[in-house]
Amino acid sequence: MCGICGELRLDGRPADLAAIARMTATLVRRGPDHGGSYSDGPLGFGHRRLAVIDLSHRSNQPLVDQELGLALVFNGTLYNYKALRSELAALGYHFFSDGDSEVILKAWQAWGEDCPTRLQGMFAFALWDMRRQVLFLARDRLGIKPLYWSADGHRFRFASSTQALIAGGGVDAAIDAVALHHLLTLHAVVPAPRTVLAGVRKLEPGHSLRLGPAGEPVVRPYWRLTATRPEPDLEEPEWLEAIHTSLREAVRRRSEVADVPVGVLLSGGLDSSLLVALLAEAGVSDLRTFSVGFEDTPEEAGSEFQYSDQVVARYGTRHRKFHVRNAEVLPRLPEAVDAMTEPMFGQDAIGFYLLAEQVSREIKVVQSGQGADEVFAGYFWYLRMQTDTSASALERFRRHYFDRDHAEYLRLVSPEYGGEDYTSATIAERLAEPGADTFMDAVLRLDVTTLIVDDPVKRVDNMTMAWGLEARVPFLDQNLVELAARCPPALKLKQGGKYPLKALARGLLPDAVIDRPKGYFPMPALKYVRGPFLEFMRETLCSRPCRERGLYRRDYVDRLLAAPDLYHTRIQGNKLWHLAVLELWLQRQVDGRG
Repeated sequence: MCGICGELRLDGRPADLAAIARMTATLVRRGPDHGGSYSDGPLGFGHRRLAVIDLSHRSNQPLVDQELGLALVFNGTLYNYKALRSELAALGYHFFSDGDSEVILKAWQAWGEDCPTRLQGMFAFALWDMRRQVLFLARDRLGIKPLYWSADGHRFRFASSTQALIAGGGVDAAIDAVALHHLLTLHAVVPAPRTVLAGVRKLEPGHSLRLGPAGEPVVRPYWRLTATRPEPDLEEPEWLEAIHTSLREAVRRRSEVADVPVGVLLSGGLDSSLLVALLAEAGVSDLRTFSVGFEDTPEEAGSEFQYSDQVVARYGTRHRKFHVRNAEVLPRLPEAVDAMTEPMFGQDAIGFYLLAEQVSREIKVVQSGQGADEVFAGYFWYLRMQTDTSASALERFRRHYFDRDHAEYLRLVSPEYGGEDYTSATIAERLAEPGADTFMDAVLRLDVTTLIVDDPVKRVDNMTMAWGLEARVPFLDQNLVELAARCPPALKLKQGGKYPLKALARGLLPDAVIDRPKGYFPMPALKYVRGPFLEFMRETLCSRPCRERGLYRRDYVDRLLAAPDLYHTRIQGNKLWHLAVLELWLQRQVDGRG
């Protein structure tokens, strides 16, 4: 796992190596083990490495193959790299390292722009073909690894973070009005290619980008998720067996493909608990598990230790449990915001940030349960959408998911950011895309391919990589996701959702863990805002930079500040926290840096 960045000049000048050095410096926490750079005329690369596979210097990057005339910077892990290496060796290619990065170089030489279709895992990479003078970028199918870019008439730059692009200089940091509408409507999700900054774009998951020294970026998809029934359809026992087999394989591969130990972030929920059970079933010994909890509020418990402790007791894991007091959380909030490549509203961001800090002191790689709820329909709003048959697809989705309808959005933002109902138009278009048999198939496909990418998946990447900790997400294994997308929604929604996982877990986990109400990574102080947390948000939203920015209408802000606990979204987010974290992110990431 690593941080990557680079530049291709489009005006005939050599790459700006000073800018690349500044960009690379912002990525040190993503890759604390090694730093390197490479340049070839108009092209410059920067890289920071977290050594997980082939710990030797041979896999340090940028990786250059002079014989083939190729250079690479790569962030991620390929779980099928050994099989690909054997296939490429049979074609006559020889290797100078034992890692997964070099496989991409040979795959490009062998298969060209189709090479991403051969890669299984999480990845974002940039490859420079010296002879063709072509820059090629690709991002994994589920967007697990980030890849941002910016371009003007003189240069094209890319990086693992917006912070790196801003550090390079010359980025248009004006707010993108369309992206802002998405951000404040879809729980901080801004579907690719947009970001909240007008001058920064992100490569869509499952897409590649090709650029020559004088051309425009050419973006094309190499993967689409289909949510249609197979012919003939399977019976329930066949579906369950197929899903169980696929998940076991996904967990096993993410444990074995590493030259360092792999642990588990154990929340106490079904998903992470099931990872522990499957790893134990696969014979993994000395399994390391980690949990974090926070202070309770009258409305909500701050930890799930009562459940994670049962899993630890059953499987005898080597467990570390961290309890964080609210007094410790508030001073660390700005740090967590600094680690966000884009604003994030999920209250668990600070939880993952503080947990990753502790875990990274003991281990380099963990498995995490993100993706299970989206892939297997675990959230409460799915059932509400399924039973709400009285309206259009857009309306069924909107009234159970949108944080704000368009009318409220217009009451929130200043007139210059008003505009049209961009989010409704985007969601309607995506729900209507072909390749989904039913409304719920379309909803789950949208969540897996779009919404999850810019909410829990990005959150886990940013918060763990801020501490040089690699998080692997087996529930987003390509083969498992493709299989689950074809599974009938009714089967996934059975017994309140995630029925296939509950069926698999029965007998492996305590019934109390399987049958408990659906929980969320708890951080109650950011959901029920009061005391010092309320004062912190008040200071942020009443600050001079916030007032001068003029993004929010003051009457809307004042109404939320007067009664923050009365204003929650349909999916239980605190609206005041949304405004505060967006403003804090803009102050810390953009003001004075663009």
